[in-house]
Amino acid sequence: MRPRLPFRSHLQFAHRYVRNAMQERRRDAISPIAPAPERPDPAGWPADRLTLTWLGHSTVLLNFFGVWVLTDPALEPRVGLGRGLAKFGPRRLVAPALLPDELPPIDLLLLSHAHMDHTDLGTLARLPRSAAAVVQPGTLDLVRRFRERYALGWTERGTVRGVELESLEVTHWGARMITDRHRGYGGYLLRRAGRTILFSGDTADTDALTPIGRREPIDLAILPIGAYDPWIANHASPEQTWRMFQRMGARYLLPVHFATFRLSREPVGEPLARLYHAAGSDAHRIVGGRVGATWELPER
Repeated sequence: MRPRLPFRSHLQFAHRYVRNAMQERRRDAISPIAPAPERPDPAGWPADRLTLTWLGHSTVLLNFFGVWVLTDPALEPRVGLGRGLAKFGPRRLVAPALLPDELPPIDLLLLSHAHMDHTDLGTLARLPRSAAAVVQPGTLDLVRRFRERYALGWTERGTVRGVELESLEVTHWGARMITDRHRGYGGYLLRRAGRTILFSGDTADTDALTPIGRREPIDLAILPIGAYDPWIANHASPEQTWRMFQRMGARYLLPVHFATFRLSREPVGEPLARLYHAAGSDAHRIVGGRVGATWELPER
């Protein structure tokens, strides 16, 4: 049975979440959302290679050799309870690089777990029903609007829209609400055209991903680096993420889950700075880092 957070931890989280949200509401009038530093142009991306852009938080848009993939879409001004102007929760620090109606036709939608900053119902409602949604077990009810829906538990595999998928074990937790049942969580391995991408979703430091890199080469690892203070039991620090990346032997690292929403106590710019410091002379293997920046996988 997968672990739950103790009930007392749930209550502590709820108390801190509500307090921070109320403080943020009071700051809204004088702190506008910053524009995305860069604006991608997916219409010009080639279909015979891997090209991607980080849209903010854990949302990545990929053209994976002609298949459009979107991870953990959260593209509204807030994440949290409610919808539209009535949504109550953390507000964006920086706007998404693209809005839902500016995205290309999405083929494959990957959701790592049910937390509201990863499964945002407002964003999902604005995506085309024709996208195939792949989720962890226990979250199918959140993607009912999509015509194609698949649940993959850890180690399970399947091919969806021409992409080979494998569900991965990570270290996190999956309930959506304080009193919600455990819904599951996990990452995904994506294979197509002889290239492999690892998307972990949220995870604390774990050795569970190490064997994957030992059995096959990973071209790109998409890993989280933020919200570790005080949530280190569920979110890896930048140094832990770099060590996980090294252990799996991936070629490139795209850091996500930082500098988009204020979900924890560390300064906004700290996660990326610490990641580069940990990487040292290998920092050239870190890609992205700026919302909206476009990156293309080099040939081997």
